[in-house]
Amino acid sequence: MAAKNVFQGLPWWVTWIAIPVLVLAVFGGLIVTVLGFVAWLAFRLLLLVALVGGLIYAVRKFTSSSSSSRGDW
Repeated sequence: MAAKNVFQGLPWWVTWIAIPVLVLAVFGGLIVTVLGFVAWLAFRLLLLVALVGGLIYAVRKFTSSSSSSRGDW
């Protein structure tokens, strides 16, 4: 039996309101946990990118100013 046949005789509000509310009631905690983990992971990834970018900027700034005065190694 296809899903289209199951929902065919039902009113629109059952398909678009009642079923999503039931899904959120049953899996809401899991969905919030997964979204929280994804947000935490994205924040950590952005923090890592910012720290690596800052490190590269600082190293290039200090090595370019000191290498011009020291010459080649």
